[in-house]
Amino acid sequence: MNALRWDGEVLWVLDQRLLPHTVEHLRCSDSMAVVEAIRGMAVRGAPAIGIAAAWGLVLAAKRGEDVEQASRALLASRPTAVNLRWALDRLARLPTSEWADEARRLHDEDLAINKAMGDCGADYVEGLVPTGRIQVLTHCNTGALATGGWGTALGIVRTLHARGRDVHVWVDETRPWLQGARLTTWELVQEQIPCTLLADAAAPILMAQGQVAAALVGCDRVARNGDVANKTGTYAVALACAAHHVPFVVAMPWSSVDPTCPDGGAIPIEQRAPSEVLGWGTARWAPEVPVFNPAFDVTPAHLVTVYASERGRVLPPFG
Repeated sequence: MNALRWDGEVLWVLDQRLLPHTVEHLRCSDSMAVVEAIRGMAVRGAPAIGIAAAWGLVLAAKRGEDVEQASRALLASRPTAVNLRWALDRLARLPTSEWADEARRLHDEDLAINKAMGDCGADYVEGLVPTGRIQVLTHCNTGALATGGWGTALGIVRTLHARGRDVHVWVDETRPWLQGARLTTWELVQEQIPCTLLADAAAPILMAQGQVAAALVGCDRVARNGDVANKTGTYAVALACAAHHVPFVVAMPWSSVDPTCPDGGAIPIEQRAPSEVLGWGTARWAPEVPVFNPAFDVTPAHLVTVYASERGRVLPPFG
């Protein structure tokens, strides 16, 4: 499963808003098409956003656009995911003639990074459950669709499955965009990995019953002190894990670490449209009332049991 494909001229983006019922690709032929794909959630997940932004800058150069203006627009499309800025900075350090090669290198590196994280996290989880069935909980979507092709937290699950372990995934639906219900379950069905979908608020019940060996989540930005910005609801999962002594594992590509950010209080949190909470599509189930709709929340470092990265298990502060 590939969320992004570069054909040498345009970027093809798997429109994740239509999954699981429709598989359709958007043709992005200029930087603004990529901006709209990121802002509109056609492509999402911190690593995939960074890769898409890199290809968006390549398109800006190929089409003779103002690359500084294109870079600013791409950077503003999803302000919380630090991978976006990291990818654009990598290209900006090189002459434009090398941007396409660097974007391809960044895309390929992400796949290798994901697999290294998968091994790191899988080693830890197997230490928790040496034999028998492994039951883990995930929040949001952290698989191939969110990355360059393997996955971060869900990549750990895929690695365990590839090792022949019997893995069952409890999947938080992840409101309001339902990335867990629509995307994570779809990926797991494709991989033939057993899963069960649940309402976000039901996760603590499973932990109280001893049915979760570990919670596995990704991250959009990690501050120097280890505070983690991730999809809204992650903080609640971490609190439930602490209450029930369940390990809380963050799959953390090093590109998601922001050493310029001292703590979670300095992470910009994107506020999204009220319509995402008031209803879905053309359906409306709430009256017109004020809405609080942060796309992300911040989990304090003291609630994180393990940071699993391509460099192995690491501990803050992160330089």
